[in-house]
Amino acid sequence: MKASARVLALGTVGVAVLLASGCNKLRARDQLNKGVAAYKNTKYEEAIDHFQQAVNLDPNLMNGRLYLATALANQYIPGADNEDNNRVGQQAIDEFKRVLAMHPGREQKITSLKGIASLYFNMKKLDQAKEYNRQVAAADPNDPDAHYSVGVIDWTESYQPRMEARAKLGLKPEEPLNAKDKEQKSVCVSLREKNFPVITEGIDELNNALRIRPDYDDAMAYLNLLYREKADLECDDPAARAGDLKTADGWVDKTLATKKAKAEKQSSATGITLDQPKQ
Repeated sequence: MKASARVLALGTVGVAVLLASGCNKLRARDQLNKGVAAYKNTKYEEAIDHFQQAVNLDPNLMNGRLYLATALANQYIPGADNEDNNRVGQQAIDEFKRVLAMHPGREQKITSLKGIASLYFNMKKLDQAKEYNRQVAAADPNDPDAHYSVGVIDWTESYQPRMEARAKLGLKPEEPLNAKDKEQKSVCVSLREKNFPVITEGIDELNNALRIRPDYDDAMAYLNLLYREKADLECDDPAARAGDLKTADGWVDKTLATKKAKAEKQSSATGITLDQPKQ
């Protein structure tokens, strides 16, 4: 084959590849639009099929991958520990991670990080959930929810082993750990070594959430819970225990007051007049 003929053949192949690539991208956009329409109508399985076809046609279609991940996440059922459900959750996480690997813009990055953090939390993979919530906080320092989520995880990691240890001791919920009892003191010391760093971190994170959103009543509620965790581990210091419980009670009062103020503000905004007590 003459050189000119070879060049012409290669050029023809190149044009064909470009045309096929362009055609695939158009088809991918069409599948993306169909998926969005199905998603808006809560037809998630249909949407997933369209989004999957879109990314198969155009692997670099970032919005297609983000929509696919989000639709898969909506199909995941928290608490349903079975193979099919866990597979869907992992597929959603994998797609969110693929979006992150494509170096997305700020909003797409934060959406993906939050999606992964939420899925890991619901799958009870708390260490991974905490890691990705920290990444959310780093990407968006003004997001209180990431700090709140870490605080909730810290409470969970403290509460569960403490309650298991108390159950083995046969303690009632209202009974504090007693340092005068050798076995109880041993349990208290062990829990304190393990849980105090987690409790301290949780308190710090929830306070960070409140610095960003001062009326974050859910964060206040968990501060109450974390101070009660701390109090139960002050088994050899009654004064410290009493102080922690007083702080916890203070957060209960603040939580209730904040919820009441929000309810009154909402009622006022919607024009609802609360019934006045009869004289």
